Amino acid sequence: MRNPSRMMRLAGVDIGTLTCRLLIADLLPGRRLREVRSERRILRLGEGVDQTKQLSVTAMDRVLQCLREWREMIAASSVDAVAVVATSAVRDATNRNEFLDRVKREAGFEIELISGEEEARRTMLGIRSGLPIGVTDVLALDIGGGSTEFILDRPGQNPVVRSMDIGVVRLCERLLHHDPPTNEEIRQAREWVARETKAAIAGMDNYQRATFVGTAGTVTSLAAMAQKLLTYEPARIHNYMLHLDTIQELEQTLLSRKKTDRVGLPGLEKGREEVIAAGAIIIRTIMETLGMSTVLVSDLGLREGVLIDLAMQI
Repeated sequence: MRNPSRMMRLAGVDIGTLTCRLLIADLLPGRRLREVRSERRILRLGEGVDQTKQLSVTAMDRVLQCLREWREMIAASSVDAVAVVATSAVRDATNRNEFLDRVKREAGFEIELISGEEEARRTMLGIRSGLPIGVTDVLALDIGGGSTEFILDRPGQNPVVRSMDIGVVRLCERLLHHDPPTNEEIRQAREWVARETKAAIAGMDNYQRATFVGTAGTVTSLAAMAQKLLTYEPARIHNYMLHLDTIQELEQTLLSRKKTDRVGLPGLEKGREEVIAAGAIIIRTIMETLGMSTVLVSDLGLREGVLIDLAMQI
């Protein structure tokens, strides 16, 4: 039961294709969040799903071990409500029910499996909670492990959401088979991303007038690399303006190195050495296809949106 003498404390877990994220936060007036504890772990739940359509036992075990640890953290934090969501990898897996049942049985969490459209809606809630003053119309980009979402959101209008089945893990597994990728692999990747981007934005009127905002690990990692941050500093990443020419330079740096040679690059999170090159291809190609020269980086996204949505239901 909630203690009426203190503000509400919420916990949210985002189980992604590449990364799992935890946020425990206090709910402040105006549905603002004050972080109490946060964690993220690169666990690659979606490893191999593009080919096999199955979550592997090894990948499920990794995630379950993490969720059991997080269950203890949440219990120790005396939270009032918890929401746990799963996205692309679990949506695509034919054995999704086995995973959902194991999580409920072994970690004690009831998972909500959300659609790409619902993922985009909650991501926008998170993004909107931290935009600079004066930003109204937004074209948001959420590059995940298994899919990428475009969200055109204008006050007073229904948001336009498009999801394409290209993410950093899927792109690596389907096309980028060499280390580093060959020129032909890169060419095929760019063509695929450009083609799907054009299809995704068809019918999005006047998207060029909106502020282009990027969220999730690819964009935040590139922002950290652009600033050569030795440790992840959310305050320096959130609302950082990332330029296309900087992304192009970083992409060339990444694509010219093997995975092992990317380890230790300033700003690059450990465990993201393989997929960051795919992410750079995706964001660069999307920006070139859309004619965008800058992207505003949001350190807030689905994880925060899950909590805001939870607060709206309480």
